[in-house]
Amino acid sequence: MDMFGYEFMQRAFWAGGLIGIIGPLLGVYLMLRRQVLMADTLSHVSLAGVALGSVLQLNPALSGFAVAVAGGLVIEQLRRSYRTYSELPVAIIMTTGLALAVVLMSLKQNLSTSFSSYLFGSIVAVSDTQLRLIAVVAAVGLVYFIVLRRPLYSLTFDEETASISGVRTGLLSFSFAVLTGMTVAAAMPVVGVLLVSALIVLPASLALRIASGFTAAILIAVSAGLLGVFSGLTASYYINTPPGGTIALILLLFLLTAIAIQKLIRLKRRHSKYRGPLRSRSSVQEI
Repeated sequence: MDMFGYEFMQRAFWAGGLIGIIGPLLGVYLMLRRQVLMADTLSHVSLAGVALGSVLQLNPALSGFAVAVAGGLVIEQLRRSYRTYSELPVAIIMTTGLALAVVLMSLKQNLSTSFSSYLFGSIVAVSDTQLRLIAVVAAVGLVYFIVLRRPLYSLTFDEETASISGVRTGLLSFSFAVLTGMTVAAAMPVVGVLLVSALIVLPASLALRIASGFTAAILIAVSAGLLGVFSGLTASYYINTPPGGTIALILLLFLLTAIAIQKLIRLKRRHSKYRGPLRSRSSVQEI
């Protein structure tokens, strides 16, 4: 494996491995809370933060990170204001993030080249600063999900019951929004803005389709995420394709394969179910 002789590939695999754990884990909770589009929205908001950092001559990774976290908090606040129209805050923030990014990019003409690495992901885009940021986010996320597993479980499945049982749902929801923003911003260098939600949503979609329980869903999602990221990075290196798109396509292939296998198993069981009574009836007729 000559690719591991390059330092940028080592950084990419470390970053991909960390995001491959925390992204799908977050995705399971987002899907169960019906907030799948939140990851996609925050990725566009984060892009505006990157543009803002470039215009103000700040570190783009850190500014994108900070703006994504702020975007998560605003979405959660708007979600509480528009309880009946829960999809409205996502639409508002996504539009705002895209508009802000386009305007800020127009202020600095030489941003287009560097922005392609943020839009589509690039193996060489993972710097030491970004890798440290990803490691911090992964560590914080794992501690968060382990320590707050029970209240998060209650909040995810029934927010009103969780509130009645003493869970501080407001504080927990805001902290969850902050963690979502942190994870989305950290995943951008690996898969890019346009595909960051794929890394969070596709493994979770696969897991929730085939898992028998909540814990199994998390384990399957993380395993699929890690396998998809490592396979995508390897394929991207050898066939010279954008890592974000390659990882997303491999994860989509996993999902489609699982759906096909599941349908085949159901058809086989249905076929066996109908053949059983027919065999019994023919045996009776022979007697």
